[in-house]
Amino acid sequence: MQYSIGVEYGLHCLVYLIDIPPDATIGIKELSAFQGVSETYLSKIFSKLTKAGIVSSVPGAKGGYKLAKSPAEISFWDVVEAVEGSTPIFQCKNIKDNSYLCRDEDYAACSRASSCEINIVMLEAEDSMRNVLRNKTLTWLNEKLDRVLTPESRKETREYFADSNNA
Repeated sequence: MQYSIGVEYGLHCLVYLIDIPPDATIGIKELSAFQGVSETYLSKIFSKLTKAGIVSSVPGAKGGYKLAKSPAEISFWDVVEAVEGSTPIFQCKNIKDNSYLCRDEDYAACSRASSCEINIVMLEAEDSMRNVLRNKTLTWLNEKLDRVLTPESRKETREYFADSNNA
């Protein structure tokens, strides 16, 4: 199991949207230049984030994106689900049906016993992971970055997007 790099780009870009004024936006061009990724690729990610209600887009020459809700309301899981979809990682294929033991008259008992336990454990593990991701928000990430990055670095990033917004 591996999340695409789109989740990482999405989370990074969303953090940049936190500090912009309420009436401002940041364009894909600026975000992609700052991240060093193609505008086309980032546009696809932002299309998914828009569809999920995480960001809203403002059309026009001075248009771009802004958060559609408070950073405290946007969890890592929201971003993962928007970019990757909500299909469970583990999808039981009922391979027990191919087992020699499950082909006899005890099929009903075998069916209830084996795949259900495997599926339950796998889905339980996924649920635990989702809960961790649901408990980490953009606000948490922004505060963490304020603690681990230098104030100069954070200031430069904020100024980059402030300047690009005024261009």
